[in-house]
Amino acid sequence: MTETAIAPLTGKALLAKVKELSNLPRRERAKQCGYYTVTKNNQVRVNLTDFYDALLSARGIPLSPEAPKDGRGREPTYRVSVHQNGQIVIGATYTKAMGLKPGDEFEIRLGYKHIHLIQLGETDKKTSQDIDSDDEVDEEDLEEEE
Repeated sequence: MTETAIAPLTGKALLAKVKELSNLPRRERAKQCGYYTVTKNNQVRVNLTDFYDALLSARGIPLSPEAPKDGRGREPTYRVSVHQNGQIVIGATYTKAMGLKPGDEFEIRLGYKHIHLIQLGETDKKTSQDIDSDDEVDEEDLEEEE
């Protein structure tokens, strides 16, 4: 069984310690900041990956802000492709992240090489239905809103 001798530093304390130890090799810096474990044979193992992750996070660059909780499934890529039937599927990961529920409605606005999805609230739904019933939308109004 392995155990960590001291709690690893994080945040501003980590950045300050790394700056203070800038003359040491990287493994020694990671060890001094608490990023190591001691095995049952009393061997010291430096955890450089955890150290670098903590450094990036302390500088405001988290590598995996939305890691899957159970370790299963694919990571979201924020890219989709058009299926053979012409549909674009956004996916449950994104709808959960946005807090969307079944029945939520969106207005689709087409632009030049892009699509705007505008979520409709209760008041917006009524306004959108009124526009649909008129069947006359001023194109200048649409361009101004984009």
